[in-house]
Amino acid sequence: MSADKLLIVGPAWIGDMVMAQSLYKLLRSRNPGLRIDVIAPPWSKPILDRMPEVNRAIELDVAHGEAAVGTRWKLGRRLRGRGYRRAIVLPRSLKAALAPFFAAVPVRTGYRGEWRFALINDARPFDPVRLDQTVKRFIALGLSKDEDELPLPPQPSLRTDEENLRSAVQRLGLTPTAATVAIMPGAEYGPAKRWPAHRFGALSARLAGAGSQVWLLGSESERKIGEEVRVAADHEGVINLCGRTTLADAVDLLGAAAVAVTNDSGLMHVAAAVDTHVVSLYGSTTPRFTPPLTERKDVLYRNPECSPCFRRKCPLGHFNCMMELSVDEVANVAMAALDGRSAVGNQPW
Repeated sequence: MSADKLLIVGPAWIGDMVMAQSLYKLLRSRNPGLRIDVIAPPWSKPILDRMPEVNRAIELDVAHGEAAVGTRWKLGRRLRGRGYRRAIVLPRSLKAALAPFFAAVPVRTGYRGEWRFALINDARPFDPVRLDQTVKRFIALGLSKDEDELPLPPQPSLRTDEENLRSAVQRLGLTPTAATVAIMPGAEYGPAKRWPAHRFGALSARLAGAGSQVWLLGSESERKIGEEVRVAADHEGVINLCGRTTLADAVDLLGAAAVAVTNDSGLMHVAAAVDTHVVSLYGSTTPRFTPPLTERKDVLYRNPECSPCFRRKCPLGHFNCMMELSVDEVANVAMAALDGRSAVGNQPW
């Protein structure tokens, strides 16, 4: 790519924002002098601040799914004259393409769809077979039109901040050890992606009983789930941190943990990007589509006939995709990871 300044419209979800770093890494590897600015929700700034490839995070403060045409117009007008020669729009919605259009960026790259012909003037075909993973969909938009072969996606790698970690540990009264386990029992999309809280509680109790300090991590909206897990565990070594940390704190705490046990969630991708061994539990979604982008992982997925359904709640009522993952199985995998072993290995999902 010849442009020295590039504007990217980033995704709205935490996990997608982490995976988008693969695109930024690819672009910078091809043009080391490239300055990448990313339009993103305010909450994602702590993630973008940990990506050395990103020059600047440009906040777009609109609610998820909100058109907010006026807000996007004002942002686009502010960005005019900043020297962007190209924009890449990662989301496939019409509204996501508005700001670069209003900014009069000459080349605006994105996938065809949602009647945005005038907004995207470098429209790329969307082939779900070829682009069978979210990360592939991101990096494909960074290629030239004549490149048919997708390169291997660079793995995301977020920086951690030792000073912020020390501050968070002191404020929260934590004692990190070589056997600390982070558990993320939530998933913003809905309950179909969540292993039951009482099972996370039984797992937490078992790990704490074996000498691990267990940190339950999640957002304010997941505080109740975290408390259900803590109560079910009934062990002083299990600490509910859901809603008590910033996103920047969560990045650093995950970097300090030895193992993270998690549903398919945004924090799963954060854990992978700080090189923590990830034990990922999949049910209504599939690791074929959004795997943790790391070699240090164990993926537990039953791959039933009804999965992936990508529904917020189980449409069949039985929730077998998650219920078939037992506490014994998950505990054995987590303990093996703590011992430096992989009990499952990297599955070809």
